[in-house]
Amino acid sequence: MTTSSGQPQPEAGSSGPYAILGVQADASFDTVQAARQARLAEAGDDPLVRARVEAAYDAVLMERLKDRQQGRVSTAARSASVREQQPAAPPPRLTLPALPKVTPPAVAVPALGLGSGRQVWFPLGVSGVLLALLLLVPAASPELLLALATAMAVISLQWRLGRLPVAIGWGLGLLCVGLVAGGLLAALAAPALLPALPLSGLQLQSLPALLLLLLGALLIGAERR
Repeated sequence: MTTSSGQPQPEAGSSGPYAILGVQADASFDTVQAARQARLAEAGDDPLVRARVEAAYDAVLMERLKDRQQGRVSTAARSASVREQQPAAPPPRLTLPALPKVTPPAVAVPALGLGSGRQVWFPLGVSGVLLALLLLVPAASPELLLALATAMAVISLQWRLGRLPVAIGWGLGLLCVGLVAGGLLAALAAPALLPALPLSGLQLQSLPALLLLLLGALLIGAERR
């Protein structure tokens, strides 16, 4: 009996190399090797059985080499050749996860308007005291007065805006703008104004910041978008 490749098919009771190894004539090389290892493990330390298995394995290899030289290819070899000729599967495409859309927060623009109640009398009262100290008490520290005016503005803006971080930002922003305006005033108008006013250069420089903080506390109202 022969296989489709023309090689002998081992039969039951046969003592051929394929029968000794326990494989078919069209078995792949890996199958033949695995069968050799299995038969050697079954033989244990029996030298005759081991020699018989090795001889069968060598005979199978020689028969396979002869078939290749004569142009005969086994079924396993044909299958391997077909697999080699098939185009390789393209590598999987790397897809990046979609990035979440980031929507910029809307810019809140506060409305301008005069409040009522404590929103008016608190900044007016505190600013009046601070202005009196700045103008009438030469020993008063302008830095301390501006710090108190900034705190007054933050408290008033917190009442009106309802958000402490926003109130702090507006308070510090008004202070910075006022200090810049005061510096320009002191640099440009001090030689002409100081002789006629009972103010020092530092007092004159602090005056715009204090007034600007008062205006901000009075006029910056509820946010609108």
